[in-house]
Amino acid sequence: MRAVQFTEYGPPGVVHVAEAEAPHAGPGEIRVAVRASGVSAGETLVRSGRMRDIMPIAFPYRTGVEAAGVVDEVGDGVTGVGIGDEVFGMTTVAARAANADHAVLVVWAPKPAAWGWEEAGGAAGPVETSTRVLDRLAVGAGHTVLVQGAAGSVGTVAVQMAVARGAAVIGTASERNHGFLRSLGARPTTYGTGLVERVRALAPGGVDAVFDCAGGALPDLVAIAGDPARVVTIADFDAAAHGVHMSHGAPAHETHAALGASADPMAVHGLETAVALAGEGRLRVPVAAAFPLTEAAAAHELSETRHARGKIVLVH
Repeated sequence: MRAVQFTEYGPPGVVHVAEAEAPHAGPGEIRVAVRASGVSAGETLVRSGRMRDIMPIAFPYRTGVEAAGVVDEVGDGVTGVGIGDEVFGMTTVAARAANADHAVLVVWAPKPAAWGWEEAGGAAGPVETSTRVLDRLAVGAGHTVLVQGAAGSVGTVAVQMAVARGAAVIGTASERNHGFLRSLGARPTTYGTGLVERVRALAPGGVDAVFDCAGGALPDLVAIAGDPARVVTIADFDAAAHGVHMSHGAPAHETHAALGASADPMAVHGLETAVALAGEGRLRVPVAAAFPLTEAAAAHELSETRHARGKIVLVH
């Protein structure tokens, strides 16, 4: 089968498709013939070598942690899903390799009929991450939440999932994306200098929680929240210096001290929530761009611009 990998650190051009042995579903797992899979912004950092001291890796490094496809193998002990079912889900962080013709999933849910393959292929990661952080922040009805970096792959899903919980959402993005954020249910504002004052004007009663999807603005975000415990970041490695929790969902034994505290429990229950919301027309997965599997390097290049509106996916 074909699989996306890189065998050295470097620019997007080191990413390529190679022939690999097809995986098989073990106990509690399923295998899918992949129709679409997501490109992870975190993996572009790994590929560049910027995280080599934080997260050493072995080569070849096969990419992708989320995919959607048709079940073609069911492991021992698995119930409720069968050959031919359409699903979306995630691999383990250790195994990865979702950007391939076949992928083994350890968590999954039925593909919503309202989503095409591209949306489903890029959904599981943003859904799990959004659920994990919103749960940690205990976001619920009547709360006001700031999502920093609201037009990105996680931010777009986080906005909708917070709105579905009954929260009022303020989202930061460049001005060209403000209409888009309104369509998702957020009140938009720009990031950068003056953010504290702009958010206070939008939420004179204060902000209950801040979900940072972008990084680089923690002093302002803490000032907005009034307490670092009410801020969670998924993007700022200086979090600990500001008393802020950095959330990551890798199993604890795979983490490194430089990533901060041990991993948060994976919020896999978010996938079923997403299915329900999609069925009600309350959750979509905006796709910034879809590339053929063979153009994975171009997908990485776009991801590195940090200007993609929504999720970048590979189609198979």
